[in-house]
Amino acid sequence: MTYDLFIGDQTFSSWSMRGWLMFEAFGLPVRTHMIGLYDGTMAKDLADLAPARLVPVMRTPEGMVVGETLAMAETLAERHPDAGLWPADPAARALARWMVAEMCAGFSALRGACPMQLLHQYEGFAVSDAVQADLTRIETLWALARERHGADGPWLFGAYSLADVFYAPVAARIAGYALPVRTQAQAYVATHLADPAFNAWRDEGLKKQYDPVPYAMDLPTKPWPGP
Repeated sequence: MTYDLFIGDQTFSSWSMRGWLMFEAFGLPVRTHMIGLYDGTMAKDLADLAPARLVPVMRTPEGMVVGETLAMAETLAERHPDAGLWPADPAARALARWMVAEMCAGFSALRGACPMQLLHQYEGFAVSDAVQADLTRIETLWALARERHGADGPWLFGAYSLADVFYAPVAARIAGYALPVRTQAQAYVATHLADPAFNAWRDEGLKKQYDPVPYAMDLPTKPWPGP
């Protein structure tokens, strides 16, 4: 049985990326539907999914509508306990949930100053103290997960999990604005940039052209740092 997932534009919608990766990374069957996030039709496109008002939104095979990515993640983990969405170890799973919850509720300076964009890498972006504080906190959390639970693979908890789903757009922001992070964090960002699912999402987004480009900054650019 197949889920329906309603998403925004792949190049810019960080939350939609998270929603899609939940399915793609764990082999869960899904049909995607594009919502007019930048075309002025979002309210109309979501009308049949009330009370949903933001993307992404999923509809289960039974017709249940679930919004908000954390609720979607927990619903999928509950419905597919053998898919490995959360780490199996209880301590790792608790930390992963903490990190995901903090991502959903925090890092407002980074998210506000550096909207996700997968077109290119900006040069000369000025990092404010608030953005640097968010980056420092993110590096602390990533390092903690890797040191405690990440020895068996390149992801935060070794194997790919929902923690990596939720931090994929953070990695994209670091890449897209050439943000300063230490070597270990850069390696984790590079792991995302080399991930086939990440690149499939980006490739699909690049098929659409924008004029004007959302969130464009008056800064020089160079090619996207990934494949």
